[in-house]
Amino acid sequence: MNTIGWIVLIVVIVVIVAAIIIVVATVGRRRKQEADRRRATELREAASRDELAAREREAKSARAAADAKQAEVDAENLRREADERERAAAAAREEQQQKLSRADEVDPDVQTDRHGNRVEDDTRRGDVPPAHQETAPATAAPATAAPATGAPAHDAPRIDGITGEERRPEDRRV
Repeated sequence: MNTIGWIVLIVVIVVIVAAIIIVVATVGRRRKQEADRRRATELREAASRDELAAREREAKSARAAADAKQAEVDAENLRREADERERAAAAAREEQQQKLSRADEVDPDVQTDRHGNRVEDDTRRGDVPPAHQETAPATAAPATAAPATGAPAHDAPRIDGITGEERRPEDRRV
């Protein structure tokens, strides 16, 4: 073989090796691209699942915020109702005090000062005149004890209009 033959042989071998390298590089690049595509698809699916979970958490957060605002509104309504009942109770107490003051003014046996306030006499007990006062025996039940039926010890009507029968057993005083 002469020199030209060897040069041609070397050039053909170099071209074949270059072609093999190009084919291997192309196939490797295609495999990498396919792997990258699969990985991108997996990442997109995971992102889609995460987005759904994020929306669900956002919805739960919005519901919790709405529940909190509703609780604030309910608390404000209860505060207003309590204030209204307190005003009604104060008005009822004031009316009761006025009736007692008027009764004291009308009663000839009760001594009052110039402002209509009762002046206590040490010889008297309550509204009973001294002539009608009796000494309670030591074994007698106190006058403030509640009756055995669970009804209140006083005769004043309840402000809220609930009778003893309507109250729950745990609310009754015994």
